[in-house]
Amino acid sequence: MKNKASVFLSHVFLASLLGLMAVACIPYAPDDGTLLLYTRSLDVYREGRFADAAKMLAGEKNFAPALVLRGKAEYLSGDLDAADRSLKRALALNPHNAEASLFLARLRRDTGKADEARRITEKILGDNPMDIRALRFAAELAREKGASGEAASAVLLDRAAEASVETVLVFLDRARLRWIGGNSAGALEDLGRAQALLSDDSPLVKAVEKLKSVICEVSP
Repeated sequence: MKNKASVFLSHVFLASLLGLMAVACIPYAPDDGTLLLYTRSLDVYREGRFADAAKMLAGEKNFAPALVLRGKAEYLSGDLDAADRSLKRALALNPHNAEASLFLARLRRDTGKADEARRITEKILGDNPMDIRALRFAAELAREKGASGEAASAVLLDRAAEASVETVLVFLDRARLRWIGGNSAGALEDLGRAQALLSDDSPLVKAVEKLKSVICEVSP
């Protein structure tokens, strides 16, 4: 039963991904085999088996999401040269991919190129001034300047906190809609994501916990 559910979810994911690419008018349309490999390698990546995930995607050259995933896996497994190549290839296909850009910025910082890391991060924030991960990383880079960067770091973290609250509210809205639509599992997943973004003293924490308890009580 579990295997059948996994296969069904994989097919739903593949269909959704194809639909999104069609809407976005992405010029390269991967075949089902490429998409299936991507979903399998994503599962391996989520298990923390980064080297295995990178190896699974070693032959990919044209599907940007797979190249980003491979670059991330290579970075996290310590193969920085390979990660550099994969992330730059992904950005050549999609210059506005924030995730690829952010990991490339981290790689630059790790290899002693902090100024380049700052330029990449500034570009991400130029496209999306409220990108939480980019704001937090920009704050890290500012702090590394010492006392001169403390004020800038504080401002960036304030912006990240504002963006986090907005994201939490989006998750709460979607959780409500999913629950109304009968998708209790999806609602609980969104509430868990919202909770992960909140500090322990946030007034929204109690609201999230109450919603979770209500859904768990009434769900079969």
